[in-house]
Amino acid sequence: MITGTVVNSAAIIAGSVAGLAFGKRLGESVKDSVVKVVGLAVAVLGIKMAFEDHDFFPVIVSLVIGTVIGELLNIEGRLEQLGETLRKAIKSKSENFVNGFVTASVIYCVGSFAILGSIKDGLMNDPSLLYVKSLLDGIISVILASTLGIGVIFSAASVFIYQGILSLLAFNLRFLLSEPMYVSAISVTGGVIILSIGIGLSGIARFRTANMLPAIFITPVYDYLTLILS
Repeated sequence: MITGTVVNSAAIIAGSVAGLAFGKRLGESVKDSVVKVVGLAVAVLGIKMAFEDHDFFPVIVSLVIGTVIGELLNIEGRLEQLGETLRKAIKSKSENFVNGFVTASVIYCVGSFAILGSIKDGLMNDPSLLYVKSLLDGIISVILASTLGIGVIFSAASVFIYQGILSLLAFNLRFLLSEPMYVSAISVTGGVIILSIGIGLSGIARFRTANMLPAIFITPVYDYLTLILS
């Protein structure tokens, strides 16, 4: 039921370990430049996802509502507190620990692969989508860990909990597998959120990105309700 999530978490850990070993060879100025370049690449990915074929109005509504919910729940603050707790537990002196943990957690949990892959794994015992995501996340974790540090490796726990819960709730979320428009809804909303991560990594502006996460689920639900009520 959660085979894909286990493999995904393991891939993130493996990629992070490789990235940490590689990162030790980079100077601080090189790391700073790489972080900004990665930020630009992530921003472009977000823009590409945001231009999926889907009505943008529901996305705006969902982002507003989702962000309000996220702010009230203080998702970002709770993730930061968890990251700080983990940093103290392993006695890490890394200044980027919390940032690496939160940034990687959001990147790995946003997008249709994470949601639909988890549902498919839980509902049909088919981890194929999550295997593909594992490969991508493993590569990304090498880059992130080499620049943002050891905090990235602990994002594997976020992925395990998040995707594991989705797999367990798969039966109730199975409608997301029935129509391509739900996949597009998740992709467009996730693209905007990923764009905010890229802007943050590039140093242009800082967003409380994790507080936007509820919007990912609101957009397809908005589409679903619109469909059954029309």
